[in-house]
Amino acid sequence: MRPSAFALGGPNLELTLSAWRDRLLAALSREAERRRLFLWLPVMMGAGILLYFAADREPALWAPATGFFAACAAAFVLRQRRFALLLCLACVAAFAGFAAAAWRTATVAAPMLDRPRIAQLSGFVESVEARDVGARLVILVTGLAGVEPERWPKRVRVNVRSGTVSSGDHIAAVARLLPPPGPARPGGYDFGRDAFFRGLGAVGSIPGKIALTPPPRPPPAGLTMAATIDQARNALTRRIAEIGGGQAGAMSAALVTGKRGLITETTNTDLRAAGIYHIVSISGLHMVLAAGTIFWLVRALLALSQTLALRWPVKKLAAIAAMIGAVGYCVFSGGDVATVRSLIMTLVMLGAILVDRAALSMRNLALAAMIVLLREPEALLGPSFQMSFGAVAALIAFAERWENRGRPQPPSTWPWPIRPLWIAATGIVITTLLATAATAPFGAYHFQTFNPFGLLGNALALPFVSLCVMPAAVFGVLAYPFGLDAPAWWLMGLASEVVLKLAHWVAIIDHSTLVIAAFGPAALACFAASLLWITLWTTKLRLLAILPLIGGVAVAAKPERPDILIERDGSGIAVRGKDDLLILAGKPSRFVLQQWLTADGDGRNPDDPTLRQGAACDALGCVIATRDGRSIAYARDRLAIIEDCRRADLVVTPIPWTAPCAAKLVDRTALSRDGATALVRRIGGWRSHASEQSGDRPWSRKPAAPPSSPTRQTVPTAQAAAPPVDHAEPERLP
Repeated sequence: MRPSAFALGGPNLELTLSAWRDRLLAALSREAERRRLFLWLPVMMGAGILLYFAADREPALWAPATGFFAACAAAFVLRQRRFALLLCLACVAAFAGFAAAAWRTATVAAPMLDRPRIAQLSGFVESVEARDVGARLVILVTGLAGVEPERWPKRVRVNVRSGTVSSGDHIAAVARLLPPPGPARPGGYDFGRDAFFRGLGAVGSIPGKIALTPPPRPPPAGLTMAATIDQARNALTRRIAEIGGGQAGAMSAALVTGKRGLITETTNTDLRAAGIYHIVSISGLHMVLAAGTIFWLVRALLALSQTLALRWPVKKLAAIAAMIGAVGYCVFSGGDVATVRSLIMTLVMLGAILVDRAALSMRNLALAAMIVLLREPEALLGPSFQMSFGAVAALIAFAERWENRGRPQPPSTWPWPIRPLWIAATGIVITTLLATAATAPFGAYHFQTFNPFGLLGNALALPFVSLCVMPAAVFGVLAYPFGLDAPAWWLMGLASEVVLKLAHWVAIIDHSTLVIAAFGPAALACFAASLLWITLWTTKLRLLAILPLIGGVAVAAKPERPDILIERDGSGIAVRGKDDLLILAGKPSRFVLQQWLTADGDGRNPDDPTLRQGAACDALGCVIATRDGRSIAYARDRLAIIEDCRRADLVVTPIPWTAPCAAKLVDRTALSRDGATALVRRIGGWRSHASEQSGDRPWSRKPAAPPSSPTRQTVPTAQAAAPPVDHAEPERLP
């Protein structure tokens, strides 16, 4: 016997390993026979997209394109060798994802504003969204004073408090603009990157009057049609909101037109706490309900004719009508990113009916995922894509496995009304549990919250949405051209009011929203791998999903929490005090402070007075003691910097500083380069994490020159000098 065999436990261990290897190969063979390997192509495509976004500089487009064609050629040459063929196809998918991301970036690239400005802005109004106060405009820029034409942003998004403009108007006004802001903390949501792919080069506000002016050139192709659709959406939004009344009308309008500006933050908070915020974002649920209503209606009407039912493919005709209705719904609702993704998924599944295939299958989901990733590779980084495809994958995987076991049936002695109610209730509970389990890791990663009563909220609200709200919306849209839509909007508002009351009732339950400390991408990758593994395999291979799940839980359970957080303009800092809670100094924006607290797993409100307990402050700055007794100084005056550099261990200031400092110094110049910064104390010094990663990417914010300052300068708050920005969050749910 070989020595290595004895060292490893003898021949029995070798036989055991051989048996496990044979089982693994047999399982993979069965998966291949069931054509499940195809489902991993979008996964490899996503891996290529992630590699693209991980690059520290913009890659050349020819490199992934060359790799794609080389992998295709290798797959053709090695098509008789199964393992080599599979490896080549995986490379093909990865290169395709990488190339799609590079191509997408090149096609949408446009200048972004270099620094905050107050300037005369002119342009075409692309869209208008009414809000509870004022409106939000997206403007296609035709002029920006003080900026060279070749550096004008393609479009800007601004808030206005007064004035009436319509889509398609050419306007001129003095605007306060700034570049799309980066993450509020390292690893946080990057609005600037999302703005780049939306074509937004600046955000801000118009505080004064808006003048209608003659355009310097004809409007671009398609703007007139887009403006006409937007005007129609706004008109219908006003009508639904008025008839529905209050927040119920605002929610009803959002479900039909996609205009969510009239929904107040209080209502949004209740919907989130109840776990049903997804119902106000036009996505998979609404697209399926709308298309399903049209499909059922057309099929039922055609079936009334015996001749048509026997001689025509009624089901396929209904599917075509549902596809047309879904496309129209997407276009009229604004064609938001999440809506388009849902449309693609719906069209793929309805298209399966046309070719006599099962509509709900994992293969169709994989096709939809590949189409979406090729069209919008950046969507992979957002919660909407991750949560929508994760939830649908879990539901389809469960349906595939439950099919062979049969469905639970109520006792045959139950009367007719109870049987369907029991089946419907069981379906809602099971699907909600599966969707919650599949999406919870992604929600925790992006929003640092978990809603434990989401099952209750969905179980109570979804029947009203499915049976009343969305059918009323379909009938209202059909009756709108005839002027007979008022009853539908009234009924829709009535059902929406019930949904909002249920959401509020769930939201006021103690601990309806749990704040979870932010964990890193490594834990998210483990959770995603576990979900993919358990849903894409059908054999006992899926049991191995427990390994990445355990790894993800272990990593997420002990996240690295920074000792110091610094806002990107230096207007405020948060220091971990002796009680392990953050202590505030300066005046960071409320939005940024809320992001810091949530990411730290801290449920305190930004207005909580305990946030400033532990900070010794005067007119010139603040001093805070850390857990290990070190002194952190926040200086708002140049003389204070000189003093703090002698006494403190770390000095943070919103003032640019070039003189020597005995302590570690983070000044305005460093923050202009690095953006929001987090510091972690380590043996031998501080480890810094910057939100603006080193590298030159098209969406990277270039360091702005810090403002010149006199010999003595006091900075009450840097935020006061900056134009207000309507901070955006990623889409909450699919």
